[in-house]
Amino acid sequence: MSHQVPENGTKLPLMEEFYTIQGEGFHTGKAAYFIRLGGCDVGCHWCDVKESWDAELHPLTDAETIVENAKKHPAKTVVITGGEPLIYNLDYLTKRLKEEGIRTFIETSGAYPLSGTWDWICLSPKKFKGPKTEVLEAAGELKVIVFNKSDFKWAEEHASQVGPNCKLYLQPEWSKANEITPLIIEYVKDNPHWDISLQTHKFLNIP
Repeated sequence: MSHQVPENGTKLPLMEEFYTIQGEGFHTGKAAYFIRLGGCDVGCHWCDVKESWDAELHPLTDAETIVENAKKHPAKTVVITGGEPLIYNLDYLTKRLKEEGIRTFIETSGAYPLSGTWDWICLSPKKFKGPKTEVLEAAGELKVIVFNKSDFKWAEEHASQVGPNCKLYLQPEWSKANEITPLIIEYVKDNPHWDISLQTHKFLNIP
């Protein structure tokens, strides 16, 4: 993590920001402004944004600038992702977004302490660095990326740790989708407490 990022979160390493349609999970198909923060040490080999891992590559940006940019778009929903956004203190950014009437969503591995005020938490746990209990308990959505058959058991282990109203999703890892999707279909038919999540933005050819 960059030593320059202030602990109060008033500046954050911004990798990219863009207005698009949410592609996966519970909020699929809804418009949202995405804020991708740089910096991650979870190290998933199938990560599709490995360029996000090094926080030093991404400019420290005033949280106020991020809020002003988010305000310009019709959909008053922001998704903060990464990288791993919870590396940073997100209290200030989310407070300012909420003050502007913008809903706050996060996509996180849950590997760091929970900061920020959230309307929706999507927990996508990773094997290399497990989620903290506080994030498991707060998650509205558990989205498990399925890379091979053993991931179903791993998914159930995490499903047993989230709250009773948490939505459960299995999502095929994109490069293995042809092989894995049929297994997910059968698993969900046999275990209907799970839903299928697909990366629809890749079919729509949007970010």
